[in-house]
Amino acid sequence: MQQLNLVGLKCPIPVLKTKKFLATLDSEQQVTITTDDPASEKDLQEFCRKTGNQLIQQFNQDNLIITIIQRR
Repeated sequence: MQQLNLVGLKCPIPVLKTKKFLATLDSEQQVTITTDDPASEKDLQEFCRKTGNQLIQQFNQDNLIITIIQRR
């Protein structure tokens, strides 16, 4: 699984970088995204809803937000 570390970046940069990164993946590949901006939790959920990418899992761990997305 691919990893994308976006710790230290603030809204809307995590969503923009996620979108760009997903474009490099094949369909159904997954990426684990690590962020620390509280807004990114809802932003990434909304991004998936709007783009058709699948939000596999999202959780908080050690003050980080871990999001797993599967490319449509």
